[in-house]
Amino acid sequence: MANVNFDQLLDAGCHFGHLRRKWNPNMAPYIFMEQNGIHIIDLYKTIAKLDEAGAALHQMAKSGRKILFIGTKKQAKEIVAEAARSVGMPYVVERWPGGMLTNFATIRKAVKKMSNIDKMLTDPSFTNISKRERLQITRERAKLEKNLGSISDLNKLPSALFVVDILKEHIAVAEAQILGIPTFAIVDTNSDPKKVDFPIPANDDAGKSIIVILDEVCRRINEGLEERKMIKDNETADDSDDDNANDKGGVGANTETEDEDGNKSKRKRTISKAPAKGGTRKINIEVKD
Repeated sequence: MANVNFDQLLDAGCHFGHLRRKWNPNMAPYIFMEQNGIHIIDLYKTIAKLDEAGAALHQMAKSGRKILFIGTKKQAKEIVAEAARSVGMPYVVERWPGGMLTNFATIRKAVKKMSNIDKMLTDPSFTNISKRERLQITRERAKLEKNLGSISDLNKLPSALFVVDILKEHIAVAEAQILGIPTFAIVDTNSDPKKVDFPIPANDDAGKSIIVILDEVCRRINEGLEERKMIKDNETADDSDDDNANDKGGVGANTETEDEDGNKSKRKRTISKAPAKGGTRKINIEVKD
């Protein structure tokens, strides 16, 4: 079950939706009631959906897949960036570059251009060009860093998207739908939950609401990353144990035995091996007294 409880969601204001006149009818199953013309979200369903999304994100992190966090609205920028950095995932908190997913090759070229500029800046010949040209290059580098610096390590398409406010990020959601990339999102009462695979009904405008949801999401991702690390460590330990066993008693290892008179003799132990083309090849055992 989700670690976050009802009271935490209530204190963060996750239950506040939009005005009734702005609602999306597809959100009806997640609305508890209407109060003073404002829809109130059913937080028990929020917990259930958060647990479902957390379990899926846990498995993705455990398998080593990348999840792209997206939140370009003013109140979500810093929160999303900090949450994504805490789990080592890429994120977009500035303007969404159209075609970032559907035209990913072009985006990678822009990221590569940023690295080329970095090499140029360290080149001694960079000081030989005019001051104006140097200024233009550094400004271009700063612009690329602002828009694409957070995805510089994303060498292939992400395995999933986590979105804050699917209305504002509708282009990103549409591109993910075209490519069949699973989408996780905080969905408010003015949004259509059917556009995402894992909707989490909650207030997507309040900073506290976004924080409490992302904290739970990042906790589940961290658990998956830790399990992946433990599995890798165990595999490494098993491989080292196998290597040690081979060193102690591998093919061609010599063993010492004693006869009835107490004389020691060496025996060369060998194992039958399969040749390249079928059959088996036997190696004679040599005994030296």
